[in-house]
Amino acid sequence: MPRLADHEERRRSITGAARRVIARGGLDAATFQSVAAEAGVSVRSVQYYFGTKREFLLATHRAVVEDSGARLAQGFTTLGPGAGPRDIVRTILLALLPLDEPSRQNAIILGIFHAAALTGTDIESSDTAGAPNYIVDAVAAQLRQLRGPEADERAIIADAEVILLALGGLAQGMLTNDDYAARATPLVDHLLDRVLDA
Repeated sequence: MPRLADHEERRRSITGAARRVIARGGLDAATFQSVAAEAGVSVRSVQYYFGTKREFLLATHRAVVEDSGARLAQGFTTLGPGAGPRDIVRTILLALLPLDEPSRQNAIILGIFHAAALTGTDIESSDTAGAPNYIVDAVAAQLRQLRGPEADERAIIADAEVILLALGGLAQGMLTNDDYAARATPLVDHLLDRVLDA
């Protein structure tokens, strides 16, 4: 059992190094050599744990998504038992925005992966679709609760997708515009006023 834990710790160390390399220089900077140097391990170690560049890139993307999921779970712990659909959707959005340095780094890395998926060289759009699909499903579930069984399903999905796209746009805007970063919470509330209360 300790041996398995050691392997997992080594994998986390390598993906952590890959995250730092990617945040500084993009996916092209993430080579076996650069990641090994950043992690303080041999190139052979990186190859042993991940085999190919694509494998360690996908593992790195998963690590960022898992961090975001943990942040989201932590946000849910702050909700009281009487939390309604709006509270839950608001918690989802705020948990996933780059409101502090760790989440800012995550947003930068996810943006880099998104850009790489457009070219399809190392990463394809299908590789990064899981988290956005989860967000749409989670928001749509809350919209169903809010609107009741007679609600138009197509409108629910479309509104959930609009919320996802607004979240992505705001997250990217916050990385380059301090005004958006300072107004992130009011902008989320405005979005929810427009979509959830319509």
